[in-house]
Amino acid sequence: MKIIMLEGSPNRNGSSNLLSDSFRQGAEAAGHTVEIIDAAHGNIHPCTGCIHCGYEGPCVQKDDMEKIRPKILEADMVVFVTPLYYYGMSAQLKTLIDRFCAFNSSIQRKHMKSALLAAAWNSDNWTFEALECHYKTLVRYLNLTDMGMILGTGCGTPSMTQHSMFPRQAYQLGNQLK
Repeated sequence: MKIIMLEGSPNRNGSSNLLSDSFRQGAEAAGHTVEIIDAAHGNIHPCTGCIHCGYEGPCVQKDDMEKIRPKILEADMVVFVTPLYYYGMSAQLKTLIDRFCAFNSSIQRKHMKSALLAAAWNSDNWTFEALECHYKTLVRYLNLTDMGMILGTGCGTPSMTQHSMFPRQAYQLGNQLK
């Protein structure tokens, strides 16, 4: 299976990217191909809502989405990776997802698999409620098949994350994909 991981952390060495790396290792050990897109450091402009794309492209903006779009459409699975910022995904990942507007139908027709990897400092039982709801809405709207979520509470620093159960869970999620 070809997996595309969309990383949304501006901290390349942060907790969410640590979970991403664990997932990647597990998926590659199981024989899957994994490609990582660094949404936080790419040249990705916000969707302007101009609808020039007609909801199926091409987008009038000329940026890194021209290279990212075919990679997403060639994949069998998309993994959303984000730190939790004010109870939602990072703005960097949301900016990339908003640009799906120009190829929603193509994504919907693929019936791709998906997963969510997220890390948060907070460890209250409600910490991820809003992000979970948003992710489940994306899954429903884009006709994705959810393969799981790793929601790392109490992962405020990479050291905290490394000493938690969440990297192992991310590895197992990647490794158990069929």
